[in-house]
Amino acid sequence: MKSPHLLLLVLSAVLAGIPCAAWPQAASRPSVTFELFWETATPQSYKITVDESGSARYEAHTPSRPAEGRAVTPSDPDDFEMAFTVSSAARQQIFQLARELEFFNGNWDFKKHEVASTGKKTLTYTGTGRQFHTTYDYSENKAIQKTAAIFQGISLTLEHGRKLQWLYRFDKLGLASELSGMEDMEKNHDLYELQLIAPTLRKIANDPRVLHMARQRAERLLAVSGSSEK
Repeated sequence: MKSPHLLLLVLSAVLAGIPCAAWPQAASRPSVTFELFWETATPQSYKITVDESGSARYEAHTPSRPAEGRAVTPSDPDDFEMAFTVSSAARQQIFQLARELEFFNGNWDFKKHEVASTGKKTLTYTGTGRQFHTTYDYSENKAIQKTAAIFQGISLTLEHGRKLQWLYRFDKLGLASELSGMEDMEKNHDLYELQLIAPTLRKIANDPRVLHMARQRAERLLAVSGSSEK
């Protein structure tokens, strides 16, 4: 149900003849956004936004690069977008961490001495009456590290899900190795929100054309994700 204050804002806008696009954005939900840019990584940059309802969006970009074995002809840029919903546990953890970090209103970038770069990271909180962000490469703050780990783990899951889809179509023999690596990452708690790629894992697990070893690994990952039903 809309608040009386919001209804008053909308009614005032209508009476004033203000176009809808220019109405106050009071109805938008608070959100947390994580952005990463790392020139040598694939994807080179990505952004994940999660709002207070759990609705989320992933946008990844890798620029065109010279195709392997050719110095002139570039490969096509690799852009990917996906809308999804995070689990209630992940949503609650993300917003709790944002509150602990005063909605990212501060500077947590490590400056004591030079460290190896792991990419430029930006955390942004957007909510009613406030918008803060913080940018860093490495931080000693445990809450910052945990927040980044969640978002980076979601990106890892989605990117490996994309790789599984490609292998399933074009190189089924490569699935066993890819899934083995994913099992190792899951044991190290590097993957988050595995249920997001459950349809792909289930397709692999149920396909008799796929190596038995790969099917078993897909089934184990499904079990961990809580999506093991056929």
